[in-house]
Amino acid sequence: MSTDTSKDAAAPGISPAGTTRATIAARFERLPLSRWHVTVRLIVGVVTFFEAFDQLLIAYALPELRDEWQLSTGDATAVLTVGSAGMLVGALLSGRLADRYGRVKVIAYCVAASGLVSLALTACTSLTPFLALRFVQGLAIGGEVPVAAAFISEITRSFKRGRFVLLYELVFPAGLTIGALVAAWVVPAAGWRVMFAVAAVPGLLAFLVQRGVPESPRWLAERGRLDEADAVMTEIEAKVSAATGEPLPHPSAAAPTAQEPAAVATATPAERAATGPRGLFTGRYRRRTLVVGAIWFTGYFVNYGVTSWLPSIYKDEYGLTLSDALLYSTVTSVAGLLGCLVVALTVDVLGRRRIFAICLGASAALLLTLAALGAGTPAQVLIWTSLSAVGFFGSNICLYLYTPELYPTRMRALGCSVGGAVNRLGVILGPILVGVVYAAGDSVAAVFVMLGTVALVGAVVAGTLAEETANRPLEEISP
Repeated sequence: MSTDTSKDAAAPGISPAGTTRATIAARFERLPLSRWHVTVRLIVGVVTFFEAFDQLLIAYALPELRDEWQLSTGDATAVLTVGSAGMLVGALLSGRLADRYGRVKVIAYCVAASGLVSLALTACTSLTPFLALRFVQGLAIGGEVPVAAAFISEITRSFKRGRFVLLYELVFPAGLTIGALVAAWVVPAAGWRVMFAVAAVPGLLAFLVQRGVPESPRWLAERGRLDEADAVMTEIEAKVSAATGEPLPHPSAAAPTAQEPAAVATATPAERAATGPRGLFTGRYRRRTLVVGAIWFTGYFVNYGVTSWLPSIYKDEYGLTLSDALLYSTVTSVAGLLGCLVVALTVDVLGRRRIFAICLGASAALLLTLAALGAGTPAQVLIWTSLSAVGFFGSNICLYLYTPELYPTRMRALGCSVGGAVNRLGVILGPILVGVVYAAGDSVAAVFVMLGTVALVGAVVAGTLAEETANRPLEEISP
């Protein structure tokens, strides 16, 4: 291996004999952003885009399903939440599987299963098989999203990691938004079955993932497969070097902390050995798990409490036509996408903790203002919920960046999957409690009081207890 500290042109990698978890991390730290990173981000991003597309369809199909199958309020709530229950279970299972068998395999299998189930949903003629299939599809969607977040974090260096990861994560709210736009046009014109048929096509992307995306070298090294980690890392380095047209800097020059990061030096023996579900509650990871879990829950409680019921509220409370109700709801989703973009461009400057506190705090203020105004007209609901969506969408997308940073490679996917499971609790309870308050209350304003209060709790927890991780190597943050 060359001893030149400025370049290593002859051999971008280092020999298998010298490969360790620390050297793999150092080699990632010296990689400049390149076409290779963008290509992998695009492939995984397209998969995540269509998982989001599938997830939102149920909210836009619900008004038609209620008429077609004469669903009660309880039935409608079950339709909205059964997929989320599947996602909760899928998230918990996928983290363990991805930490044991690899990130890319789990992603590919999940997207294939989601596509097949979406096709099967088009044949449903009654509620019971529909609910069963939506639960299975939830298993797949819930499994893919957190594992993909862990994978993207692991192939990214620390400098401006927030912007890179969140520009990838934008595909999820983009999928929600485009799904809303397409559904608002297709469902009234062609029916809900056509939408689920369209959503089945991307299942073919599973083959693209398997062929076009390498396994995470960080994960391979963590599993003791050092020769494979070195081979994959060497291939990545060669592609990055070819894309940039420049030799890569020497790993030790690019990442001087790789040999013994400060966090590793100060970690307790229990923290260094922490793994599995118990590891998430060992030492420093206990507080991280509780804090990030609270932010996941409150953010998604508000998000889905608002977006899942908006089409039905517009239609039933204010007498809008189905087309208008879906259009109004789509505006809120578009506003949320704008919030995600703003967060992606500012998260490395403001930091994760400030983003959570600002976004959730602003959402709380806006929702409580809407409640104080009485939510008397659909225009009021449209304006204030859309402004609030800028905040809670922005906070929620940041969680897909923040959570993988809080855990070491050996339990990173598990940590992400637990976060995904907790967010499913919010996704399930949000629509349920909104349904209860909406059905029992004299005014829809009570719904927004509840949602604003939950957002405020999330803002306080984040602002006072969240740990800052911006621009720090993963191995330094999480020993």
